Amino acid sequence: MLFRLDDLKKKEVIDISTGERMGFIDDAEIDVSSSQVKSLVIYGRERFFGLFGREDDIIIPCSSIVVIGSDVVLVRHREKAYALNTYKKSTENSDE
Repeated sequence: MLFRLDDLKKKEVIDISTGERMGFIDDAEIDVSSSQVKSLVIYGRERFFGLFGREDDIIIPCSSIVVIGSDVVLVRHREKAYALNTYKKSTENSDE
């Protein structure tokens, strides 16, 4: 099944392990050498209208996706959230 990123951005992500509503998909991490989507990214929520920055981004590997429905994406996300620094480090290391 094929989805455009615009279609995925309209879907809410729910962790089936905890029932937590994680947010909506904001971005995707793509491996350009294999042309595959590696993970979905949910940007961290703003703290106090953005004056105190953002919470950490949530990186969801595609292997954690259980099912993609008509309006939600169900995932089994074992780790709470990767830190934004971890995400940046992983993308920087892939350039080498």
